[in-house]
Amino acid sequence: MIKSDLIRVGVFEGKHIRKIMNEGEWWFSVVDIVEVLTGSNIPKRYWSDLKRKLTKEGYSELYDKIVQLKFVAADGKYYATDCANPETMFRIIQSIPSPKVEPLKQWLARVGYERLEEIENPELSMERMQALYEKKGYPKEWIDKRMRGIAVRQDLTDEWKTRGAKTSLEYAILTNEIMQGAFDLKVDEYRQVKGLARENLRDHMTDIELILTMLGEATTTKLHRDRDSQGIEPLKKDAQEGGAVAGSTRRDIEKRSGKPVVTGENFKGLTGKRKKKIT
Repeated sequence: MIKSDLIRVGVFEGKHIRKIMNEGEWWFSVVDIVEVLTGSNIPKRYWSDLKRKLTKEGYSELYDKIVQLKFVAADGKYYATDCANPETMFRIIQSIPSPKVEPLKQWLARVGYERLEEIENPELSMERMQALYEKKGYPKEWIDKRMRGIAVRQDLTDEWKTRGAKTSLEYAILTNEIMQGAFDLKVDEYRQVKGLARENLRDHMTDIELILTMLGEATTTKLHRDRDSQGIEPLKKDAQEGGAVAGSTRRDIEKRSGKPVVTGENFKGLTGKRKKKIT
């Protein structure tokens, strides 16, 4: 199952369309778009029938182009959902008779253009993301650290991509090595400590947790470059050592403060405490 940390909701004519950034490209919930175009009360069934129809008509590669990604549903839980990138989405909506097809095409093209703008000028992406966190109620000091952490993470994954880590599973393995070294916890274990399900772990970290995560990842990136590491095993070794550097710092902080760095505090608790101080 492919997962991404960046999930957003687009709005077309007042209707919500879930989208997710995966490997540098926007992917859209097909069911959401089908519902917008058809007004169907059972868009999942409409989409199921349409898939069979498109396959019979010769669109044999459709199933290869559809990716299942996890989105949050009305009940607050995450479910695997059929998603398509803009190119595949254009092909799908052309098969749906609706007066909204052309306006929706323009909407999809605009979203794609925004992504092209962000590739040309990465600062735009950061500005949009910062605005999103502000709307969610995160304090400015936390947002600044989160933005820096995103840049550090991107730098690291760029190194992984060029040094032999190819799959989302390998990325997860390397990330777990860093987190284990830094916090004595794998990512899923860390989520459990904070009482999270599928939410983005880093969006629920405290300031010091974010800083230590950055330290582990920045150190790992430096080791990759200094050693010119190639292949998953050398990358794992660097990740273990990078995490260990952050872990040593964490233990020193805990020794001096007498308190654990990792806590069950999450975003709701953190913002609630800050609001109380303000009032």
